[in-house]
Amino acid sequence: MKTASCRVHRQQAISEIDPRIYGSFIEHMGRAVYTGIYEPEHGTADDQGFREDVLQAISDLNVPIVRYPGGNFVSGYDWKDGIGPKEQRPTRLDYAWFSIETNQFGINEFADWAKKAGTSGMIAVNLGTGTPQEAGYLLEYCNIAQGTTWSDLRREHGYEQPHNFKTWCLGNEMDGPWQTCAMSAEDYGKKARETAKILKWVDPSIELVACGSSSRDMPTFPEWDRIVLEACYDEVDYISLHRYYEYEGSQTDFLASFYDLNEFITTVKATADYVRAVKRSDKVMMLSLDEWNVWYRQNMDCKRWEWAPSIAEDEYTLLDALVVGGLLTTIVNNADRVKMACLAQLVNALAPIHTAPNGAVLKHTTYYPFQQVSNFARGVAYRSQLTCEQVTTKNLGSVPALTALTTFDDSTGELAHFVLNTHQDDSVDYQLNLESFGRLQLIDHQVLAGDDPFAGNTFEHPDNICPTQKPIDVQPGEQFAFELPAASWTLLRFKSEA
Repeated sequence: MKTASCRVHRQQAISEIDPRIYGSFIEHMGRAVYTGIYEPEHGTADDQGFREDVLQAISDLNVPIVRYPGGNFVSGYDWKDGIGPKEQRPTRLDYAWFSIETNQFGINEFADWAKKAGTSGMIAVNLGTGTPQEAGYLLEYCNIAQGTTWSDLRREHGYEQPHNFKTWCLGNEMDGPWQTCAMSAEDYGKKARETAKILKWVDPSIELVACGSSSRDMPTFPEWDRIVLEACYDEVDYISLHRYYEYEGSQTDFLASFYDLNEFITTVKATADYVRAVKRSDKVMMLSLDEWNVWYRQNMDCKRWEWAPSIAEDEYTLLDALVVGGLLTTIVNNADRVKMACLAQLVNALAPIHTAPNGAVLKHTTYYPFQQVSNFARGVAYRSQLTCEQVTTKNLGSVPALTALTTFDDSTGELAHFVLNTHQDDSVDYQLNLESFGRLQLIDHQVLAGDDPFAGNTFEHPDNICPTQKPIDVQPGEQFAFELPAASWTLLRFKSEA
């Protein structure tokens, strides 16, 4: 058995957590929309065609914001195709995913669905084939009450009250050669700046996200981010980050993904701070990690020009769930700068929720760490000072074998502590010291672990991999001892008696 300790002191706060850090993503990709969240023929569908069984699974995740409608899809999408009477909407080719788009689900349907899902919208505008003025028209349609052509058209479509979407993305991954109308950083920076000006003129209350480089692995990174921010630093509020991981043969390297993500975030922060210094600006640029997940890109094959093809429908394992848990610790431990993050995606396409067309809902293994952190890691994030062994990785060098997250919510008096043990064959004798939070009573102890790291959940065996409830058998206080199983994700919840 290995040994490790963690000390958390209430004076060592990182930041208050913006709830939008637990966001997600719905793109017109594969079956995310059609036969995912929207399936009028389904037995649970409501009067608008939204699957209520899916809505329930999403509600349990407590997702406060959802990015829509893309993603790569948005760079060739005309939002006007998705409004008005459904029988009059055109069917188009989707250049991003080589699919057929019927436009039966558009911005108004998304607004209605978001209300029922208990979430808000992060709306992406088309800066590929689209223009700055078309982006302004979309915002006018969504957020202006009445008295203009586009706002009055929305009212004609049955929506008298504006949708009031407050967060807007200026395109998507515009440095990617796969992107419809990809462009240079200089060209994108100018287009983003001019679009931002129009959008802020239409509605000064909104926040804007500029596209960072689409991956840490891109040759444009981080120079793209510097050039873009130098062009539009004063007009935008966030720079975006996208990062995906997949198992490539080494469990040790895969489990260390949390460390790689932290390095990525650190580089983007440094780049943004450099631009701030150059501009002599008082504004600190915040980060929006609006795409992140485990994604197996080999699951992308499909026939061209199908409607709602089954693409990117990853079947996640215990190992994937542990990695997602580790990534969550990194995201929330950077809550001072990462104010928004979107698990990409929410349903079917590389998602924690899977549906059978006209059938059941399945929660993949990755559903559970996200559900736990989203629901319980609220309030303020604190520094977790870990003392543990290092493991040696191929690409990252020596990496801590454990990663942890600690949060405390003053409004409820609850402290949550999450810890990932990446030792594949060794459990850990874990000493946890929680100082100055008052006398703490353990109220919840859950562990996600198993003998087979490649086991997952199926429709036949939906609960094969899910958290196990452990006995509450420790005395109240500030110091605690727990055993962390090998290759495990642990949730500990405490109630302060102070």
